[in-house]
Amino acid sequence: MNQSQGRVLYHVWLSPPCRKVRVALAEKGLEFTLRMEKVWEARAEFLALNPAGEVPVLVEPDGSVVADSAAICEYLDDAYPDAQRPLFGSTPALRAEARRLIAWFDRKFDREVTQHLVEQKIMKRFLGMGEPDSGAIRAGKANIKTHLDYLGYLTDRRKWLAGDELTLADIAAAAHLSTIDYLGDVPWEDYPAAKDWYARIKSRPSFRAILTDSIPGAPPPKHYADLDF
Repeated sequence: MNQSQGRVLYHVWLSPPCRKVRVALAEKGLEFTLRMEKVWEARAEFLALNPAGEVPVLVEPDGSVVADSAAICEYLDDAYPDAQRPLFGSTPALRAEARRLIAWFDRKFDREVTQHLVEQKIMKRFLGMGEPDSGAIRAGKANIKTHLDYLGYLTDRRKWLAGDELTLADIAAAAHLSTIDYLGDVPWEDYPAAKDWYARIKSRPSFRAILTDSIPGAPPPKHYADLDF
């Protein structure tokens, strides 16, 4: 197994792209150290790693740097093909479907739900950007229902979101939902199929570190880390 104490992942609290990479690294069995990066401070040392000034950023033991969650996950499968499991699936069709669903959550869900809820309720507070927009919050809470319906549709027909294997599609979806669940804004009881799928994700060893996250001054609801909700 390819492991080292020297691997570092720069991240931010409640960032779905960062959480996706954290779980992907754990699923691959790769050890790493987390380093919280206050991207809003635009540190020169961090900008030297990623001029875009965004997380996640992965620094490998040899000093090589990979930025952007999509690029990092593709890199992990290419660089460590024998580590634990392939992130994108074992067949071309499964990999294509996984990539489609990853885009669904990293683009569509992010735009329609995550940005409305996490950015309004958490990031504005930490960045001192004023009061949350109640209209945006209402929109996020309304929009999530369509996505939970779709999750239920997929899991009624498949073992995992993209097919019979756990893929990065499941990890990406869970990364986003975990941030919303941290806020207590996922109506799980109204969507039992989505809830059952998420319970399976929560029970995986790779997800345990996510469930121990706690933002200073903004703790999660009690059910957040409960594997049985």
